[in-house]
Amino acid sequence: MKLKQFCGVLATVILMAIPVANANEVVTTDPASGSTVLVSPSAVTIITTVPLMADGNSVEVTDPSGNRVDDGTLAIADTEALVGLIPLTVGGYYTVSYTLLAENDIPLTGNYRFNFTAPDSVSSQSPSPIAIDETASAQPSAGSSKGTDFLVIMLLVLSILVLVGLGMYARKIFNER
Repeated sequence: MKLKQFCGVLATVILMAIPVANANEVVTTDPASGSTVLVSPSAVTIITTVPLMADGNSVEVTDPSGNRVDDGTLAIADTEALVGLIPLTVGGYYTVSYTLLAENDIPLTGNYRFNFTAPDSVSSQSPSPIAIDETASAQPSAGSSKGTDFLVIMLLVLSILVLVGLGMYARKIFNER
């Protein structure tokens, strides 16, 4: 009797361990959890062990004040979730909160933080005019030519003739019955 109980307990332990071995988990993040970034990232990427479902996932990024700074565009590609960010201007800890769904698995939820060190001042260069080459503007557009226009018109006329011919042939067959 004790051998049967031992085998039953052993089988239960093995069967309970199988789903845990396949559970989805975060492999890596970019920016990395706990890291300090000096340049504003354009996106946050989370890579998991199990391929993600196309729908139902969410990734939100908030600034130190709790305001959302992600642009809401979440892209899922196999095991990777990527959300776009607006340009970061405020220094401090940013929080990434996620809920990721995989086939036949419980939702993977969690959050992590990264530190953004904002530059002392954000400046943008003023645009400078670009000189236009005279020969570039004198060339004809590559989108259309007389030969292409003629070919398209001839194909249109030919298709109308075929349509009329098929209509006459169908009428002839219908009248013979």
